[in-house]
Amino acid sequence: MRLYFDTSLLVASVLKDHVHHAAASAAFERALDAKHRCYVAAQGLAEFYSVLTRLPAAPPVYPGEAWQIIETGILPHFTLVTLEPREYCEVLSESASQGWSGGRIYDALHLRAAQKAKCQRIYTFNLRHFRELAPSRWGENIVSP
Repeated sequence: MRLYFDTSLLVASVLKDHVHHAAASAAFERALDAKHRCYVAAQGLAEFYSVLTRLPAAPPVYPGEAWQIIETGILPHFTLVTLEPREYCEVLSESASQGWSGGRIYDALHLRAAQKAKCQRIYTFNLRHFRELAPSRWGENIVSP
């Protein structure tokens, strides 16, 4: 099975004090144990890095630590999905025509990456936004662990 993990899942899976850590890390472990193919958008890695290095965590996650987490904890297990410039423009155009504003664009980009990778399931803790933005055929395939 092809599984897509959004930024919220990745962040929760590595921060032991995160409210969703147990669920996120369990989903990640189940995916690895079952030898599912896991995907994340290249832009999702940048989001992940940004969130980790700006969270008011104690102790803070420093840039070098964030990169180490990406390099050893994510990259070996995930296939990166990159969008072409045309795909970014299509997502932006659709977002504008639908009246979607602000950070929803990042969720729409995650959805496009999952679609491009032909993922059967999308894991997120942002169910409401993802389901609002997703084509109807995705419905039950967008889940929180």
